Amino acid sequence: MTIWQEIKDSYKWGSVLTRLIYINIGVFVLLRLIQAFFTFTTGPYAESSYPLLQWLSMPSNPLSLMVKPWTLVSYMFVHYQFLHVLFNVLYLYWFGKLFLEFLNSRRLLYVYFGGGILGGLVYLLAFNLVPSFYHYFPSGLLMGASASVMAILFAVAAYAPNHRVYLMFFGDVRLKYIALVAVIIDLISIPTLDNTGGHLAHLGGALFGYLYARSMAGKPVQHRHNAPEWKNPLVGLFKPKSKMKVTHRRPLTDMEYNAIKVKRQAEVDRILDKIKMSGYDSLTKDEKKVLFEASQER
Repeated sequence: MTIWQEIKDSYKWGSVLTRLIYINIGVFVLLRLIQAFFTFTTGPYAESSYPLLQWLSMPSNPLSLMVKPWTLVSYMFVHYQFLHVLFNVLYLYWFGKLFLEFLNSRRLLYVYFGGGILGGLVYLLAFNLVPSFYHYFPSGLLMGASASVMAILFAVAAYAPNHRVYLMFFGDVRLKYIALVAVIIDLISIPTLDNTGGHLAHLGGALFGYLYARSMAGKPVQHRHNAPEWKNPLVGLFKPKSKMKVTHRRPLTDMEYNAIKVKRQAEVDRILDKIKMSGYDSLTKDEKKVLFEASQER
């Protein structure tokens, strides 16, 4: 199996969190590859003049936003600097895994987009209503998944504030303290005028995550997991392509379990023999799925 095929299969059968990470990385790589092409053909572009970056990042000017309304969503997946995308993806993975310990994937997707949108709106309002920001930053662009990541952190921190995680050099730390430190860092960073728009968006994302978790505080557990939710128009990008039907049945005996395991291994061996004879491209869609699932179990 080629690396590209493994990536396609892991995206196709992966979780919502996996897909969010892949899309963020994929957009970053694509933007830089296109920029490299422009560099060899028409000359180099700086970050501030890169047309595609301007087209996907969220502007602080309301009139520009009206011309490019999609940027309120697209900016959440746009990164230009390597360290920017690296840390955002790492935080998304860590906090997303914590989120999924308590809530489901659909809620993770909802919080990601909801936090990003509210973060973008806070950025827009602040840059147009606060005189000091408006005069110092007459125009600006917002990009990155940070607001969405902050929403996920604050949602899980508000939902399970006393849950402990291990941090190097600090030991076990409760989630509520991690969230508190994160918001304090953003607040004290705003006066430095360094990435001010990003810090403002973080606060909007944090507010969304907190309010979302608090809105579920008084609900029974089954409502927290199964209640109807907002239907995201992009949900098809993140919904795993699974045809599995859930049924209730008695637990398998050891003999039945071993028989299924032997049968599954025989199917994997048959597929591997087929690859040796005819190559990977000769496999059917179901055979590729069986092989991918078997590789994940090992």
